[in-house]
Amino acid sequence: MKTSLHELLFDNRLVRELPADPETENYRRQVTGAIYSRVNPTPVRNPQLLAGAAEVAALLDLPATIFQHAEFAQVFAGNQLLAGMEPHACCYGGHQFGNWAGQLGDGRAINLGELRNSKGEYWTLQLKGAGPTPYSRTADGLAVLRSSVREFLCSEAMFHLGVPTTRALSLVTTGERVRRDMFYDGNAQFEPGAVVCRVAPSFTRFGNFEILSARGDNELLKRLADFTIRTDFPQLLSPTTTEINSDIYLRWFTEVCTTTAQLIAHWMRVGFVHGVMNTDNMSILGLTIDYGPYGWLEGYDPDWTPNTTDAQGRRYRYGNQPRIALWNLTQLANAIYPLINAVEPLQAALEQYRAEYERCAQRDMANKLGLHRFDPERDQSLTDDLLVVLQSAEIDMTIFYRQLAQYALDDIDQYTDQQWFDKVALAYYAEPTAEARFAMINWLRRYGQRLQQDRVLHNVSDAARRAVMNRANPKYVLRNYLAQQAIDSATAGDFSEVERLLQLLRNPYDEQPEYESYYAKRPEWARHKAGCSMLSCSS
Repeated sequence: MKTSLHELLFDNRLVRELPADPETENYRRQVTGAIYSRVNPTPVRNPQLLAGAAEVAALLDLPATIFQHAEFAQVFAGNQLLAGMEPHACCYGGHQFGNWAGQLGDGRAINLGELRNSKGEYWTLQLKGAGPTPYSRTADGLAVLRSSVREFLCSEAMFHLGVPTTRALSLVTTGERVRRDMFYDGNAQFEPGAVVCRVAPSFTRFGNFEILSARGDNELLKRLADFTIRTDFPQLLSPTTTEINSDIYLRWFTEVCTTTAQLIAHWMRVGFVHGVMNTDNMSILGLTIDYGPYGWLEGYDPDWTPNTTDAQGRRYRYGNQPRIALWNLTQLANAIYPLINAVEPLQAALEQYRAEYERCAQRDMANKLGLHRFDPERDQSLTDDLLVVLQSAEIDMTIFYRQLAQYALDDIDQYTDQQWFDKVALAYYAEPTAEARFAMINWLRRYGQRLQQDRVLHNVSDAARRAVMNRANPKYVLRNYLAQQAIDSATAGDFSEVERLLQLLRNPYDEQPEYESYYAKRPEWARHKAGCSMLSCSS
């Protein structure tokens, strides 16, 4: 374990091996023939550490005490560079809401460099909100406190939920004021600024390949693909590999399809809605990346999106996420087609996405319901009918699935209708209609019969079933109203709620009786409050 930031070892492979933008001045422009542009963070007036994640520091061989060092906030606000850092922003494009947007790039993300830890792992450190880059277009490259709190907390919440994600090392306030029009209604206001240090093996996106293909730069497309495979997918290469060929590109794309399917299945399992599934927000490593207007389902609604920009079309609604991921993978397939020059194998890889997603979704549903395994003949109609019942009233998804574990198989033969309903009543936002109540009780009785069949067939005890269910169904998630309460307190100078949520979300599947008050539906006052239901992309 290192005791100082100055002991960190940087080995900047991307900067060393791929071409840089020859222009070194920091002004907005189209960048061609390059993977990245060198750019330094913009110094800020008064950086102060608001929160740090000790688990992420440990990935970098740093102790939790590193956050107490005065220079930490200076480095991770962008005021000071460590030896070996080579700050840069990457060029990429993307399809936004289904339309090609051309060059986008790291508009307010600056990679400090690639750190190599004592295990030989590589971790890229990236500052979000550290000032403009050549890719900032008309924006200022900065970030405000409210969006930074959300990104910091959600990065860590998702990791502890078992969802693949980029991580967050630190959240630093800048002492600057940043002008933002939160509702895009012409009423811009000044808000406190902040910088998040994000950490991932790589921040490469689908869009990094799309921009090169769109420009017909197949030589650089190959160089980027080869670099990505060598650094992030070395398992695809043998010690004797000298040239990466079309077969390796196909195996690489198939792996991207597989990990993306696994990622989306995790989102659906925990009720997470990304909100902005543009191709530039899709990680080549199958990680959740770019936490903007995200949210968790409160009342189960497959048509819900947390993004006000998407409120009309609802392209990125919860229930559409599996299909959108496939659409995005298709755009990636189009981008890398020049490396393969064959349609059928790319289509086969996309079919692998469908198969892997279905496998994961069935496995997850079996675990959520406490079944030994998913039997399509018996369980498809049961689960399909459940999703209909969950829409018969406003029923909290997180609480409903967690409450299902409370049924006792030894007693269910004697349950009255009221006893069946009482176990899940906590998940209802209002008293259901008689019809909706009957539909739920009827489904629960069918579910109970299925559990009893499973016990006979597999001799699964109640305790073992509950353990499986409670590992699949979190008790605590980062509901938008909880994040907003932490933001409101932090804006007022009280950072204790950020720390409290960070601690709570480290163990989202545990009972944690000291935090029982957080196991609650969204309160009525938060239904339409800004930041507590839908959010804009303003950050």
